[in-house]
Amino acid sequence: MAYKITDACVACGACAAGCPVEAITEGDGKYEINADLCVGCGACAEACPVGAPVEE
Repeated sequence: MAYKITDACVACGACAAGCPVEAITEGDGKYEINADLCVGCGACAEACPVGAPVEE
């Protein structure tokens, strides 16, 4: 199941750096996950200091 980034995002970039398939890009004020590329591994959630990525 794909992940999404909630409004808790502080735009630190930790999730993007941890994504093995480069599905995360910087958006307007927070990072965004491309659901078509996301493999649901959870690496972004593990890397995030504020718990912003959650399973959809």
